Amino acid sequence: MRRGEREDAVRAVLGRAVAPVPPGLYADAVRRGDRLLRRRRLARRVLWLLACAAVLAFAVWAAEARPWAEPPSRTTPPVTGR
Repeated sequence: MRRGEREDAVRAVLGRAVAPVPPGLYADAVRRGDRLLRRRRLARRVLWLLACAAVLAFAVWAAEARPWAEPPSRTTPPVTGR
């Protein structure tokens, strides 16, 4: 099926008389969609907050622990020259 034929088929399906839509369906769909968007937005903000907190915690740990520095020697060299 070519694109034009597909579009014509879709128009034909949409143009047919269908069962009537319940009167409150649109309002329910809008309400559910708004709720879904609010939940997604809240989840996204919480995840960003957790990511920022993790970065901050890592930065504080790295500044305190200094994992890139060589640890001090645990043994002392022998005393010579006396």
